[in-house]
Parts: sequence; C-alpha cells; structure tokens
Amino acid sequence: MADYEQYYVPAQSKWPIIATIGMTTTVYGLATWFNDMSAQRAESNGPLIFTIGGLFLAYMLFGWFGIVIKESRAGMYSAQMDRSFRWGMSWFIFSEVMFFAAFFGALFYVRTYAGPWLGGEGDKGVSDILWPNFEYVWPLLNNPDPKLFPAPKEIINPWHLPLINTILLVSSSFTVTFAHHALKHGKRGLLKAWLGLTILLGATFLGFQAVEYIEAYHELGLTLGSGIYGSTFFMLTGFHGAHVTLGTIMLAVMFVRILRGHFDAEHQFGFEAASWYWHFVDVVWIGLFVFVYVL
Repeated sequence: MADYEQYYVPAQSKWPIIATIGMTTTVYGLATWFNDMSAQRAESNGPLIFTIGGLFLAYMLFGWFGIVIKESRAGMYSAQMDRSFRWGMSWFIFSEVMFFAAFFGALFYVRTYAGPWLGGEGDKGVSDILWPNFEYVWPLLNNPDPKLFPAPKEIINPWHLPLINTILLVSSSFTVTFAHHALKHGKRGLLKAWLGLTILLGATFLGFQAVEYIEAYHELGLTLGSGIYGSTFFMLTGFHGAHVTLGTIMLAVMFVRILRGHFDAEHQFGFEAASWYWHFVDVVWIGLFVFVYVL
C-alpha cells in the first residue's frame, strides 16, 4: 500500500457511527444542562447525559486513532494519504476559525450595534419605553432589566490571571516549536523536554482559568446569567478552555508516542497536526485577551 499513489480506500469502520452517537448525546446533554440551569431546576439529567456522550467520544477517539496509528506504523500510508491528512487537518482548523469567528462576531454586534441602540443611539423606539433610564457602557455592569439579569459587581482584572495566562500560552507556542525543531533534527532528549514543558504550561493555564471562574462566580457575581457580558465572556473563554483541554490531551498523546519511539524526521504528521492545533488556540487566546478582557 505504501507506493499506491492514486486512491486509498480504508476498511469499513464502526467509528463514524459511534462518533455521531457521542456528539449527538453530548450536545443534547449540554443543552439540557443549560436549559435546566436557566429554569433554576434543582436537579438535572443534563450533566449525566453530557458525561455519557463524552465517554462515547473518548471511546471513539481512542479506538479510531489507535487504528490510524497502527496503520501508519505498519507503513500502509503513501504520500497521497499524507496529503489527505494534511488537507483534513487544515480544513478542521479552518472550521474552528469560523466557529470562533461567529462568537467574536456576536460580541462585535452587541458592542457596536445592539448595546448603543438600547442606550439611546439613533432612534431608540421601543427600548425607550421599556428601559428609559438605561445607559450603555461596556463592560455592561448595568443591564436594562437588572431584576431579570442581575449585573456583575465588577469584571475580571485583565492584568492579573488573564495576563499570566497570556504569558503561559504564548510561551507554550515557542516551546512546542522548539520541540518540533528537535524532532526534525533527531534530538529526542530535547524533544521530550520541550514537549513536556508545553504540556505543563497548558495544564497550568487551565488551572488558572478554573481559579478565575471560581472568583468570577463567587466573588464578582459574573455568571452566565448576568446579562450579555457574562454570557459572551463565558461562551468565548469557556469554549477556548475546552479547546486548550483538547490540545493538551493531544500533546500528551504525542508525548506518550514519543516515549514509545514513534515519529522521526520524515514521518511526524501526528505531532505536526497537534502543534498546528496548539498554535491555533494560542492565537485565539490573544484575540480573547485583547477584545474580551482589555478593550
């Protein structure tokens, strides 16, 4: 198979079906969880359904990628397959770019159009009848209807944990690049050291973000239910945190594979794809730091 350049037909697989079940269950569980929270229900099946879906996805990823790794190690993939993998990863990252573009677009729309209109810019219309005393200022600490959406007491200080997390992620982008160069030059010791440091930086970022969320909820009153500022803040930073978690897991898998002797200067796309993804989450965080925390 290694010299077959025209077309590659993989064996029949159960994994796409399992992936579909897992993703559907996960999204349904998350939606149920959020709806029950908004309805202030004391008990919800959402977390359980979400966890079951996540376990399906974990099983799928472990099994499916395990087969891909075995086929790659057996020399079954040609240059044509390598190009296919690269295009697939490129389109996947592009889809993630558009995913975050939608949320950044929502933030831009609220800050540039919806917020100023509710505050009286242009023809205020119905908003003047409903909330005549509302004055728009971003960050929004004075919601139009504070009884329905109590505003946060204050916002996260961007020059504390967010700045530290920015330094951590930007540094990790350098360390994963150093690890990649070490792999290309066959320096396995440096490869393990730089990649291990990258994983440590990613895990530290997630730890600090958890501390930040606890502070936001319990001390600042900044929650998903505290108006448009709270919802955009947690949707953007929360989804980014989920991507950092996935990226850290990907790098950890690459680290285990490196310990087992996988990859060399010529065959390394698994590591390369993980590093592409990691650079992507780093760039997204810089946008988050500027447009969510600072401006």
